Amino acid sequence: QVHLQESGGGMVPPGGSVRLSCVASETANVMGWFRQPPGKEREGEREGVACIVPRRQYTYYRPSVKDRFAISQDNAENALYLQMNNLTSEDSGIYYCAAGNYCSRGFSGFDIWGQGTQVTVSS
Repeated sequence: QVHLQESGGGMVPPGGSVRLSCVASETANVMGWFRQPPGKEREGEREGVACIVPRRQYTYYRPSVKDRFAISQDNAENALYLQMNNLTSEDSGIYYCAAGNYCSRGFSGFDIWGQGTQVTVSS
């Protein structure tokens, strides 16, 4: 089973940028980033942010982040990244790296999760 470990979270001012990283124990078919907003504690309340199919370099983004975030991966390092720019308070939450089999609008099919890293956008 793939193991995932995120890093790179922290406190960022509005309009700022942060880059999240995720190291995977092995390559997965599909990789993605999810977030759990403050006050939404249940796993089912995580929302898909971006996903990528590494072998095709296909990506999909949540509409609210499409022009601000960029997902990428490094096959040699088994690493996944999320560059987040022009952050707002609505981007705050726990960000999870995930592995699965489908990258689509519904962000379904992800069944392996990292522990999460906190991103707080605040002045």
